[in-house]
Amino acid sequence: MGSKDLRIDLYIAKSQEFAKPILEHLRGLVHKACPEVEETMKWSFPHFDYKGMMCSMAAFKQHCAFGFWKASLMREKKLMVNAKAETAMGHLGKITCLKDLSADKVLL
Repeated sequence: MGSKDLRIDLYIAKSQEFAKPILEHLRGLVHKACPEVEETMKWSFPHFDYKGMMCSMAAFKQHCAFGFWKASLMREKKLMVNAKAETAMGHLGKITCLKDLSADKVLL
């Protein structure tokens, strides 16, 4: 079974108001997709590890970011395009609200 890290709870709590539901949603999806995931903080932002680094998320003043460490293994075409474009830290572009995210089915 995976683990949660209280430092990530604190990170989310200290984030901008717009970012909190985004970060909570992404965190929940990661745990749903990979129940064995281990949470940790690296480089001062949340990371999720499973047999090595899997993904990470971050909150900034006006947007959030989410990225996959092994993006080359992704199958979803839109995510692959974003990964190559590098429009923001991460592979989902600049996330400013939950509507900016792909459908949960796609992310999972």
